[in-house]
Amino acid sequence: MSNQQLAGSTAIVTGASRGFGRATATALVKAGVEVVGVSRDGAALEELRAELGDGFVPVVAGVTDQALVDRLIYTYRPRTLVLNAGATPVMAPIQEQTWDSFQGNWEVDVQQTFRWVRAALLLPLESGSTVISLSSGAVVNGSPLSGGYAGAKATVRYISAYAAEESARQALGIRFVSVLPRLTPETGLGAGAVRAYADRQGVDVPTFLDAFGPTLSPESVGATLLELAADDGLRHPGYLLGPQGLKQL
Repeated sequence: MSNQQLAGSTAIVTGASRGFGRATATALVKAGVEVVGVSRDGAALEELRAELGDGFVPVVAGVTDQALVDRLIYTYRPRTLVLNAGATPVMAPIQEQTWDSFQGNWEVDVQQTFRWVRAALLLPLESGSTVISLSSGAVVNGSPLSGGYAGAKATVRYISAYAAEESARQALGIRFVSVLPRLTPETGLGAGAVRAYADRQGVDVPTFLDAFGPTLSPESVGATLLELAADDGLRHPGYLLGPQGLKQL
């Protein structure tokens, strides 16, 4: 499938009000896809609708509400589902975390992925559909200042892989893929993490980023996820995403 063949189809993007989700929704709408964007931030969704026009449908809601998940999956039957929403982790070493701060990404990121992936399999979505789950590059090397974030994102990757196995076993033809973007200062979550790790090393943010090397922009992530949705040949269960593009894990 090419970008042109995606035109006229429908996508659901969670966490569409900011960062990677906003950039992905924008890339999809510009490719002719009707995008249903889900977020709790109604003002940001309306701002995006004003920018993108009628090709963007805002839905103000939490992404872990199973009734909402089932309704949106059943109503829109998306060709593309991008599970991007997630909690912003509390940045602190393990001894300064509480259980409430530690488990935030489990309650949002993992629960979201479980509920939407389950709904996609149970309906099921049409053969040829693609479900993209946003994990994190933190899965590869850990993230000692972000509580349960890296572990939660690893579980997101596992859920996606399990769903891919079920799709193959039942011959459903639904493609499930997880994407692990590297850390970037160009999102709210990433900027906070960069500041925390720079402080931990005793350097300022520019010095930290000079050593870190090239970083991703939300726009490049959105373009890459559009490419992934359009290219049915990209069927590996997991990809690391850096400035040079996708790399199979």
